[in-house]
Amino acid sequence: LPFIGIFLLLYYDNFCGLFSPFFVSDDTMELYEILEPTITSLGYELVDVERSSRGRLLRIFIDKPSGISVDDCSAVSNHLSRLFEVENIVYDRLEISSPGLDRLLTKKSDFIRFSGELVRLRLRLSLKGQRNFVGVLREVSDEILRLEIDGDILDFELNNLEKVRLVPKL
Repeated sequence: LPFIGIFLLLYYDNFCGLFSPFFVSDDTMELYEILEPTITSLGYELVDVERSSRGRLLRIFIDKPSGISVDDCSAVSNHLSRLFEVENIVYDRLEISSPGLDRLLTKKSDFIRFSGELVRLRLRLSLKGQRNFVGVLREVSDEILRLEIDGDILDFELNNLEKVRLVPKL
């Protein structure tokens, strides 16, 4: 069996021209290549894919501007079940879900869409001795994300972002 290691994948967002870093396995990369056009053609956005360490659980997060309903999850699940059978993708359990209130932001289009929202971000390399920040997402341009924290604007390089999530409004 070939070694399936973790590698840095540069994922190209066709709509916005942004290269976003993700750590994924070869197996998950293949899933993205199959899922992205399929889910987009169904009218949804592919937000994230999680696969258990043994690959038996597939968890796929989808979104659309008006939000995701149980019927949306069911429709995507039915479609993907047939697709996976044709593509010979083995799994025991398939979960289709909305990204939740703490939605993961990964693409330039996400940062634009959620501009003005409170986010929590984690950096790969620390900035001023800190890796975790919470602030209002102001803009993204020229490979820089601008975050307002306590009235100050901080700039973060996109290639240094490990994870960015919305902070839920409760």
